[in-house]
Amino acid sequence: MDKAVFLDRDGVINYPVLNPKTNEYEAPHNEKDLKLFPGVIGSLKELLELNYKLFLISNQPDCAKGKTSLEGLQSVQKKLNSIFLKKNIIFTEYYYCYHHPQGIVSEYSTVCECRKPGNLFLRKARLQYSLNMPSSWMIGDRDSDIHCGQSMGLKTILIKQFHSDGKSGQSNPEYKADDLTKAVSIIKANTGRN
Repeated sequence: MDKAVFLDRDGVINYPVLNPKTNEYEAPHNEKDLKLFPGVIGSLKELLELNYKLFLISNQPDCAKGKTSLEGLQSVQKKLNSIFLKKNIIFTEYYYCYHHPQGIVSEYSTVCECRKPGNLFLRKARLQYSLNMPSSWMIGDRDSDIHCGQSMGLKTILIKQFHSDGKSGQSNPEYKADDLTKAVSIIKANTGRN
């Protein structure tokens, strides 16, 4: 069975963007706003060298909330994937939940099982790719990431981000890290102990 690392996106891989209308940090709505954190490319390469499959799992409710178009969100994903491919970084799957229970766009305004802390995407990945969940990891910057990972028996790392204030602090991750580089160091230190 293969082992995997599931990564949240905004606040882990790339910088969230400050929305001046709401004064909240949100996902980038267009590709020009996509900026990776320092060390992300090297960190992802290290995980691949350790034979982890990479999965991205992200809640993207801003289309449901009427803040941007689905095309805008998809252009960000397309840009992200092109950056990774140029660096020979292959994600096995990208999983995006576009739903939100309080959305205003009817087709995306629903309670679903894919929105974290729901674990539909983890269940799909486990089944499709025969993953060993106790040997796998979830890295995120919010409680919903940690609860999602723990519900499927993953080891979890919370990235401490000021952008995520108010969205973390109510979970009990196995580890905490300042950024993805430090999170990968934790994984390296624990690989082989599973």
